[in-house]
Amino acid sequence: MNPCPWPISALLPHGPALLLLDEAVGYDDDGATAAVTIRPDHPFAEPEGVPAHVGIELMAQACGAHAGAHVLASGGKVKVGFLLGTRHYEATEPWFRMGERLVVTVRRVTDFGEMATYDCRIAVEGAERAAAQLNLYQPDEDPHV
Repeated sequence: MNPCPWPISALLPHGPALLLLDEAVGYDDDGATAAVTIRPDHPFAEPEGVPAHVGIELMAQACGAHAGAHVLASGGKVKVGFLLGTRHYEATEPWFRMGERLVVTVRRVTDFGEMATYDCRIAVEGAERAAAQLNLYQPDEDPHV
């Protein structure tokens, strides 16, 4: 996996309030790794930490970072993508706790042009805490134009 030379904010078309990841760690042709440390200023922070169901969006943003890294590497412009759904999201605990560094790894399973499926994992200190398969859609044309 190659180190990612861009900040996560360059890879995703999200405003700062909705950017849930801290960094894009690396990427290659088939996937990416991103990370976030759970802190009190996280947009979904509660006293117990961040609810585990937010992991779905962390995974989706890591998939978006993968797509964004590829488009920037080829000189293109980052585009909006959409999470269509998930299969079998499972988390081993109900919360990601304050201070934990979550490492989100995504691997593309299928690619049908505008649609793709990724296997996704979230680990804390090497132990898997959540897993899912996400279906995503990224239109060739910007839907906001």
